[in-house]
Amino acid sequence: MTMLAHGLQHVKVIALAVTDLNRAQHFYGEILGLPPAYEGNVLRGYSIGDIVLMLKENWYGSPTADPNPRITLATAYAPDTEAFLKAHGVTIADPVEEVDEGFYVGSFLDSEGNKLWFCSPTEK
Repeated sequence: MTMLAHGLQHVKVIALAVTDLNRAQHFYGEILGLPPAYEGNVLRGYSIGDIVLMLKENWYGSPTADPNPRITLATAYAPDTEAFLKAHGVTIADPVEEVDEGFYVGSFLDSEGNKLWFCSPTEK
C-alpha cells in the first residue's frame, strides 16, 4: 500500500447515533446478521469487511433519514438485498433503481431511523 503524505488509509469506523442501543444491536446483529466488533470485551458495533459500524447511544446528534455524510454499503446484488430487507420487516426508504448505467442503488432505514444506502453492479 502506498503511504500518502497525509497518512490517511481507509475508512475504519462509521459512527451511527442510536436512541435505543438494545434495539440497534438486535437490528444489526440479528436482522442483518453482521458479526460483532469488540474493543477488548466491549461490543462497540458490527463489522462490514474492515469497517466497523459503531453504535453510539445518547451521542451528539440524533438518528436521521437525511444523513451527512451519506453511508453506502456495497452488496453483491442490490435487488436481492432489498428483497432480504423487506422479508425481515426493514423499511425501504428508496427502492432499488438503476443509476449511472450499470449500478443499482437503494436505501433502508435502520431501527433508529438512520438511512443507509446500498449498491451493486446491475449484473450478478
